[in-house]
Amino acid sequence: MALTLPAFVLLSPLLILLALCVRLRLGRPILFHQIRPGMHARPFRIYKFRTMVDKRDATGSLLPDEHRITSFGRFLRRTSLDELPELINVIKGDMSLTGPRPLLMKYIDRYTPEQARRHEVKPGITGWAQVNGRNAITWEEKFELDVWYVDHLCLVLDLKIIALTIWKIITRGGINQPGQATAQEFNPQIPQMDGDQSAHGAD
Repeated sequence: MALTLPAFVLLSPLLILLALCVRLRLGRPILFHQIRPGMHARPFRIYKFRTMVDKRDATGSLLPDEHRITSFGRFLRRTSLDELPELINVIKGDMSLTGPRPLLMKYIDRYTPEQARRHEVKPGITGWAQVNGRNAITWEEKFELDVWYVDHLCLVLDLKIIALTIWKIITRGGINQPGQATAQEFNPQIPQMDGDQSAHGAD
């Protein structure tokens, strides 16, 4: 928290510039917001820059993510700039700079007791799973890394995650699974396969 407010102030010109770009390229709303589970699975509202347009089919249903994400949206995700508004969540106390990513509320009942331990700490803008594969690894591997983080939480590890995150952004490593706009939906009843429909809002 001590570092977050100064970082927010320093990044405010970039945040304003990105907000203007989102407004010009994608229209309104500028921010995407959604209810996510935080520490102890308590719900909170997360904020990100919008990366998709509201395209629907003839029945009024939203098209798959890969048909709605724009080239500018892909740039924001590739560089992780879409995550910057989550600094607001850190300032509010809902999130930390580092920790397991806050996923979808509907996933809570799908976790095993061991996987649910990822909610023993505050969710983070970046985490151990994100610097060790992000969306290029399976959900089970992500959750194992999340729980490992919970068991080994310390300042040195957090600083390592921040440094590795910067490196991943520069090298553009592990952003998405091949051929997908975002990660596949987490459903332990359905095996993960390349080319499945992705889940909007999954990290």
